[in-house]
Amino acid sequence: MGIASLFMPSLMGIVADKWINAERLYGLLHLLGAGMLFIVPMINSPQALFWVMLLNMGFYMPTISLSITVAYSALKNEGADVVKDYPPIRVWGTIGFIVAMWIISLLHLEKSASQFYVAGVSAVLLGLYSFTLPRCPPTDLHHDSLIEALSLRSFALLKNYNMAVFFLYAMALRSSLQLTNAYGDTFLHSFAKVAAYRDLLTVRYPNIVLSISRMSETVFILTIPFFLKRFGIKTVMLISMVAWILRFGLFAYGNPAGLLWMIILSNLVYGMAFDFFDISGSLFVEDQADTKIRAGAQVLFMMMTNGFGAVLGSSLSGLLIDHYFTHSDGRLIWHGIWLSFAAYSLVIAVLFAILFCYRHLHGTAAQPFDTANAVSNP
Repeated sequence: MGIASLFMPSLMGIVADKWINAERLYGLLHLLGAGMLFIVPMINSPQALFWVMLLNMGFYMPTISLSITVAYSALKNEGADVVKDYPPIRVWGTIGFIVAMWIISLLHLEKSASQFYVAGVSAVLLGLYSFTLPRCPPTDLHHDSLIEALSLRSFALLKNYNMAVFFLYAMALRSSLQLTNAYGDTFLHSFAKVAAYRDLLTVRYPNIVLSISRMSETVFILTIPFFLKRFGIKTVMLISMVAWILRFGLFAYGNPAGLLWMIILSNLVYGMAFDFFDISGSLFVEDQADTKIRAGAQVLFMMMTNGFGAVLGSSLSGLLIDHYFTHSDGRLIWHGIWLSFAAYSLVIAVLFAILFCYRHLHGTAAQPFDTANAVSNP
């Protein structure tokens, strides 16, 4: 996922900005990704599985930024307030996520290749439906320089100190999301090896427990307009960072029995941790970019978060866990793992509070940054 996010969203962003309607490209990519998902259950080689999943991620990861581009375009064409009207729409994506988690868990497909057939069918249905979405045509049909031809103008956002800091810390924060995605399910499954816990519903249906995180998302998504306009992006991002500290810290001390409330509370704060970082960050980037680079700016956000952030989160956490938090028999030291992740999030929060110097005007989502001027005056 991380590898694919480093280059595919950028390439597809160029295509959407210049040649193909974003909603059509969105649908085509989902159909191609579905083809890869249907192949997965037929594979027995780990090496072949890697390349097929890399292809699938290559098709899928650009759809995240493309869906945002299509949604923002449709809302703006209707004269809607994106900050206010997008979150109630985006919440349905989280509801879909919850439904998928429950289906996979109740059918006990979490460790079965059959789950890829469920995903493949979903991708086909979404791909076909995408062609009915509001038109989102290319907006940068004419270009006079190499920078414009390659759709690199969105990188001008990095020439602004605050935007550079924002993207770097978005990358660091995405590493936290990668950690919880990679190890949350494994953590709950690990309790099945303990006789006192293995028959508990929490352990038998871990995906349902984790779906509490997504339910929490549906609540916090709807609060984003209020928090962004009242407190601004810096406060919202700091709240997200504090929520990540709580997410990991509560996992460190929780268990499926007497301390189940800690695991549940950890899942509840996840909604704030994710929404206030991912969705608020996307809205902030949208406010900072002009219409000619709307797809490119979201691609840059995607590259820094789901690309570099995910790769760093996966690789560095893997090395850390292998060297410091793994017993000789292969068992993981979960208490130490989660506490180290919490400490990491704390450091990120302190540094962001010091280095991100952004002044919020009460009642506004953000103050636009002049990307065109930054390009013409490098």
